[in-house]
Amino acid sequence: MRIGELARRAGTTTRALRFYESQGLLTAPRAANGYREYGEEHVRLVGEILTLQAVGLSLDDTRPFVGCLRAGHETGDSCADSIEVYERKLAEVDALLTQLGEVRSGLVAKLASALARRPLPCVVPGSAPPPNEQESR
Repeated sequence: MRIGELARRAGTTTRALRFYESQGLLTAPRAANGYREYGEEHVRLVGEILTLQAVGLSLDDTRPFVGCLRAGHETGDSCADSIEVYERKLAEVDALLTQLGEVRSGLVAKLASALARRPLPCVVPGSAPPPNEQESR
């Protein structure tokens, strides 16, 4: 199949496929006329790349999965290198969640402190006061 059909079947663009090729993730033999010739294995490979990116992996993170499929394994995560990518990415996500939890706790404390002081509306000097309900009618 040609690149346009591969793009359509995989749910991506020819531009993305050419980029994957430039990054060494996608390779295909060329016919006598110079066109790339893709097979079913390429549909599966591109699908794997897109699925992994959808769950948060970078294009570079997909390399072990692509290599695993190219080696003939049933799935891209049948190899130890792929499992290491999952573990590393999960550790990164856990660290971010911890950091976000700390940020949230700080914001909750600041809000509670501010609300305890019963904040009043503020008027900035030199600006028009906000209209009240009677003036807007």
